[in-house]
Amino acid sequence: MHRSREWLFERIRRAKREQGLSGRELAVRFKVSRNTVKKALESPVPPKRKSPPPRKSVLEPVKGFIDAMLREDLDAPAKQKHTIPRIMERLAAEHDFEQARPTTVWDYVSKRRPEIRAEALEGRRHLDGMVPQAKRPGEEAEVDFADFWLDLAGQRRKCVLFTLRLSYSGKAVHRVYATASQEAFLEGHVEAFTVLGGVPSVHIRYDNLKPAVKQVLFGRSRLESARWASFKSWYVHVPVSSLIPSSPLMASAVA
Repeated sequence: MHRSREWLFERIRRAKREQGLSGRELAVRFKVSRNTVKKALESPVPPKRKSPPPRKSVLEPVKGFIDAMLREDLDAPAKQKHTIPRIMERLAAEHDFEQARPTTVWDYVSKRRPEIRAEALEGRRHLDGMVPQAKRPGEEAEVDFADFWLDLAGQRRKCVLFTLRLSYSGKAVHRVYATASQEAFLEGHVEAFTVLGGVPSVHIRYDNLKPAVKQVLFGRSRLESARWASFKSWYVHVPVSSLIPSSPLMASAVA
């Protein structure tokens, strides 16, 4: 019957305590090495067995070549992707490697293929880059509404903050309104133009043009409200249909 090492160590210590046996005598009685007897007498708990170092895979010399084949498969048509037999054929022909069994290659490929696909997607998602922007004085501005909280008559109230900011200098005009209504939208522009002493000469970018649009049509077409059309006409704006570019920011040219 199998006995645990804890049981063995306890019997060795008891024999030492009750019978005063020497280390050699204990080793002979319990059929263990003298080193094991020493450990039993010095430690209340048997030391953990040392795990053998992991055995190297037979594929170790060619893992890089297999990974390269799997990376080729990322952009290859489905019928041209490497199968296990094809991988083994290439290893034998190109690298004179025939030591691995098909199941060994299959185990490695089934693990590495999704990892390589994830590595490729991660690399594409985090490419470093930048889009340079060149601004000129007085040409561009941005307009947006943002939530704004204030304490009014002892009560906290949610309002909206209208902002028109010049792109080149960063000079901005802010006005607080009760709601993001069309009246607030138009009045905010008038206040900003008055403070700045003019209108941007190229365009104004909008993050949200809902107050200026009466109806969203098919695609990028928009039916502008009558008041917004009159406002643009006075300030020499272009039609609202051109306010919808491909970027998240909507742009409107200003003469």
